[in-house]
Amino acid sequence: MSFKRTIFWSHLVIGVAFGLVILMMSVTGVLLTYERQIVTFLENRMVERPEGFRPLGIDALAAKALENGAQPGNSLVISNQDGAAARISVSRRENYLLNPYTGDRIENAAQDAKAFFRTLTSLHRWFALTGESRAAGKAVTGAANLGFLFLLASGLYLWWPKSWKWRIVRTNLLFRRNLPTSKARDYNWHHVFGIWALVPLFAVVLTGVVISYPWAGTAVTAVFGPADPAHAGRSAGGPLQARQGKSDGFTSLQEIADTIARQEPAWNTLSIKLPRDKAARVLVTADTGNGVQLSRQTTYAVARTSGEILDITRPEDQSSGRRAQVFLRFLHTGEVYGVAGQTIAGLGSLAAVFLFYTGFALAYRRLIQPVFRRRIAGSTS
Repeated sequence: MSFKRTIFWSHLVIGVAFGLVILMMSVTGVLLTYERQIVTFLENRMVERPEGFRPLGIDALAAKALENGAQPGNSLVISNQDGAAARISVSRRENYLLNPYTGDRIENAAQDAKAFFRTLTSLHRWFALTGESRAAGKAVTGAANLGFLFLLASGLYLWWPKSWKWRIVRTNLLFRRNLPTSKARDYNWHHVFGIWALVPLFAVVLTGVVISYPWAGTAVTAVFGPADPAHAGRSAGGPLQARQGKSDGFTSLQEIADTIARQEPAWNTLSIKLPRDKAARVLVTADTGNGVQLSRQTTYAVARTSGEILDITRPEDQSSGRRAQVFLRFLHTGEVYGVAGQTIAGLGSLAAVFLFYTGFALAYRRLIQPVFRRRIAGSTS
């Protein structure tokens, strides 16, 4: 058997073996494409604006949050969008919303949508299994990711034309009309969807392998180094101070936020870590991206008494390991490149659905249909 034929049969067998799992991950991947935007839209619809009320200042909002259970060290996240809910971030996974006009906690914001997306994510990662069964589900999806990675590599090898003449290349690069059979159509579609979705699917699947397997994460650490905390930051280079607004010897959070906003006029959110009583500084992270793009986040340390910016931690001040870790995590969803990246990742997952359909149709004709024909022929003879 020739090497190319060996690759072909390996491609076919692995595709059949993992096809249904890959289909499940692809369909859920498509449905999860715009999760962040959908949830944010529904959350902001929950904000009730009492007649005559204006958005609270940051100090009043912080005080209200502390009254309602927030703790020093939690982050108060303010959006630059008019009327958008404020957020108290307790940890990476735990947060809740505040009405920006009253400071009251918004209960059950977009609860149904969040539950729907949590179920989809659980299905995508481990078939929505629970308890000890979850590890088994995760092992299967991880193996399917590895299998899909092989399918992409072997598919490119099988697609590669013997001659790079346009007349030959276009047959597997562009959709063809008026093909004589459904088999010819499926063959054409399989090649076209495969080559056009190759790059986004490779990025999605490779990062899926890194997420699935500790050894893959260890390899990333070996190349880029550990995900150490950020360095101490760099001096601001001069006294950048809030203008006024001191209370009890401290500059107001509003004035501190205004100072940072002047430094980052394109900010989308400001994340203010609620200071403890005797804390000498306040940490404020200005995000000009979508919340997960580390390259668009800058953290300022501001003196509480003077309002002076003491130091600045920019993305390049983060360790290479930390930047690689965040990049790979959100490359999987495309979010690292914003809405455009999400759209490309979603279209890649949609292409994988068509690859499943056309691949299984071709495998059926090659493996199953001949068996039926032989049996029918035997029964009639």
